[in-house]
Amino acid sequence: MLLLQPCAVPAPPLRRRPPPPRRQPRRRPVPSPLASASSSIAVNSDEDAFTRCSGYLFEEGVATEAELPTTYDLPGIAAVYRRRPLLVLRRSIQIGASFGRWFALRYLDRVNERADEMFELRAAQLRRILLELGPAFVKIAQAVSSRPDVIPPAYLDELSLLQDRIAPFSTEVAFNIIEKELGKSLDMIFSEISPVPVAAASLGQVYQARFRSNGKVVAVKVQRPGVQAAISLDLFILRFLAGVARKAAKLNTDLPAVLDEWASSLFREMDYIAEARNGLKFREFYGKLRDVRVPEMYLEQTRRRVLVMEWVEGKKLSEVRDQYLVEVGVYCSLSQLLEYGFYHADPHPGNLLRTVDGKLAYLDFGMMGEFRQELRDGFIEACLHLVNRDFDALAKDFITLGLLPPTAQKGEVTKALTGVFENAVNKGVQNISFGDLSGNLGRTMYKFKFRIPSYFSLVIRSLAVLEGIAISFNPNYKVLSSSYPWIARKVLTDSSPQLRSTLQNLLYKDGKFQIDRLESLLTESLRARTEQSLVRNQQEDVGSTRYAIKQVLSFTLTEQGAFVKDLLLQEIAKGIDALGVATLSSATSEATSRLPFAGSPSPSPSLDDEDVTNLRNLYRLLLLLSRVPQAGNSSPVPGYNNSIEKEGGSTNEISLALYEMASVPELLPALSIIPELPPESQQQLLLLPVDLTNRILSRAVARTVRRLFI
Repeated sequence: MLLLQPCAVPAPPLRRRPPPPRRQPRRRPVPSPLASASSSIAVNSDEDAFTRCSGYLFEEGVATEAELPTTYDLPGIAAVYRRRPLLVLRRSIQIGASFGRWFALRYLDRVNERADEMFELRAAQLRRILLELGPAFVKIAQAVSSRPDVIPPAYLDELSLLQDRIAPFSTEVAFNIIEKELGKSLDMIFSEISPVPVAAASLGQVYQARFRSNGKVVAVKVQRPGVQAAISLDLFILRFLAGVARKAAKLNTDLPAVLDEWASSLFREMDYIAEARNGLKFREFYGKLRDVRVPEMYLEQTRRRVLVMEWVEGKKLSEVRDQYLVEVGVYCSLSQLLEYGFYHADPHPGNLLRTVDGKLAYLDFGMMGEFRQELRDGFIEACLHLVNRDFDALAKDFITLGLLPPTAQKGEVTKALTGVFENAVNKGVQNISFGDLSGNLGRTMYKFKFRIPSYFSLVIRSLAVLEGIAISFNPNYKVLSSSYPWIARKVLTDSSPQLRSTLQNLLYKDGKFQIDRLESLLTESLRARTEQSLVRNQQEDVGSTRYAIKQVLSFTLTEQGAFVKDLLLQEIAKGIDALGVATLSSATSEATSRLPFAGSPSPSPSLDDEDVTNLRNLYRLLLLLSRVPQAGNSSPVPGYNNSIEKEGGSTNEISLALYEMASVPELLPALSIIPELPPESQQQLLLLPVDLTNRILSRAVARTVRRLFI
């Protein structure tokens, strides 16, 4: 639901009010007849279609709203409407007849081969049906109106009008509600107020006003009369139909539970006091992020059906084609989902604005979600395992996230997931879309009794909406491509035991260090949009090798990168130890061969398979730290010789190993970056030689003991 005006229509002029007269009867303002027709958002053909076609609900609503619970309580709602079977029957017939007639017309169009010709007309008719049926159905349509890759263009255009261009109800009624809720006349609160609403949506409409006390311009949102009764009745009917559909179709997804979750959030959205508190919390968490704007809430002037908040001037994000602000939105959404777990669950294009100063403004905080810590970690792990093709671990993640029952056969699930996701993952993380994943997964959901937890649909929607907005002007945009670098950075820096364990298991498979995975994580994390890197027209060449090396060193020398630094030191120590053995073996063989009358060379220390692997990893790590590949390129570094394998101890093997390490001096120019590092990082760098020396000595002593006594 949009709180502010449509971007293409300027706000109507504020209507100035004189100071309230003393000792005179209170006079309620009447909308000015001089208001420009262009400033009104009402569309004549749709003029308050909900009231016109479903007005009988209001008449009944006057008697029932006092009885209805203010929070979603299905037994309480059922108790009210079971006493009104005729009302339930009339509404059910209206819903069934409206959609039945539309589907019948679509069927006749196909039979008469006129489907393409009538496509736009039927889309407009569907929008009018949704408007006539009211807020609950408009909300459902809004949920699918942001996916141009899923919804046909004609339907997308029509359903997009439901985001913020719904015909308003009477201004006289709206002003009555404001005065009744606030307990004061408008003249006492506002010095100016727009004579017509500047925006109208499914649950309410918005006026622009100016506080009399301090002159601040504010948005005043007023709830539609009778909306609670109408939504309660529709949810009562839809809940019954969801239960019937699940049983009839034998669906694995718990449709009633999904509907209950959505209904709970919808009821919370009707409580404007709760929305104002959500806005304050959202502003506290995310209002200080770079280029993010969260309006101020005026809780003292807010009531259950009236919300007063700071006025924000701007245009809809979906209409300004600003790729940078989409990236800001992805970064903010990931912070919401995975950092704090408090997220905006209704980010349709009408709720995302580009402000006049080029920031991303979030509006409408009625529908929010909570993402528990264990689910956040599970979501991160699932993304990591998906990208790294660890489908066995991914099957376990699906159980953790509640997508699969604990009784699922993990072996069969792993095999199925491999078939489902392998083609999508082979495209590379930068080319994976939500459409690819959800479309492929849908084919196997029924077989393995997949279920969609109620929270999951809201989480996926919050990211899918941003991808939908970006796709509208950049068909190649993939939100996972923007999300995964953030996830990679998160798993490399997070201190939670669960994610540390995940990283450890990811990098060490069967006890062997997986350098390809570390290389992928590091290079992808460099693409992560941090708050510092979210700068328009950034001057520094973020794609340069020098910048990448500086970022990697800065990261590993901070407290956040301590865990990764320890892993790197451990593997470098192993490699240097193996290099020492290789050098000693080569020198001994060379010296022995030059002795006169030398016979067969005496046994000398040799490289076993583990040493070869450690030496290879050392070479690649040093190159990684000095020539960081571009993100998305995790192929072996140049110069890697695949012939060094499983020939433990041969002279040829040792020679090849040393030949590779001969290129190490080329790494020295990278040391010129050290003076550019922050002072704290330089101090940490000075401590590394001592730490590394201790690790090497420890390994050398252990190796000597093994060879002497074992």
